[in-house]
Amino acid sequence: MTFALALPLDVDSITNGIRLAVAPVFLLTAVSGMIGAVAGRLARIIDRARVLEERAHSNSEPPAMARVIAELRMLRQRGHLANACIALLTLCGLLIGVTIILLFLSETTAFQGPRWAVGSFLLGVGSFLLALMCFLAETYIATRLLNFDLLKTKATSKAVSTEA
Repeated sequence: MTFALALPLDVDSITNGIRLAVAPVFLLTAVSGMIGAVAGRLARIIDRARVLEERAHSNSEPPAMARVIAELRMLRQRGHLANACIALLTLCGLLIGVTIILLFLSETTAFQGPRWAVGSFLLGVGSFLLALMCFLAETYIATRLLNFDLLKTKATSKAVSTEA
């Protein structure tokens, strides 16, 4: 029994196809790094929310509850943004993978896919940019949670004690 390939193999076109398809792979590296970073932030958001929920169940003082509820609301916002970021990054990875397949098929077969490849690449980059915007918004909200009142009161008390 002999098997024949249905596609004529031209080594030069395959080599060129691999060269073309490898370039978008570098974007996949950035996407995977971003997914790791955002997943780590999401894990910290979830851990903090669990701590606050436990604190809310053990403490029913109205001022403390108001602070816990306000922080939980911000954590929920951050969680939604982190989830959106991960979804957009996953979509980006999928679209870049499709781009790689289309570029390779266009070079090695009669399939005319360069326009589709350009479209999938641009959509992938667009979703990456949207993911970066979600990441920026999430980090902005995270820094708004910081409370520097304690530093201000310590600085004020030090200044008062050195004057005396």
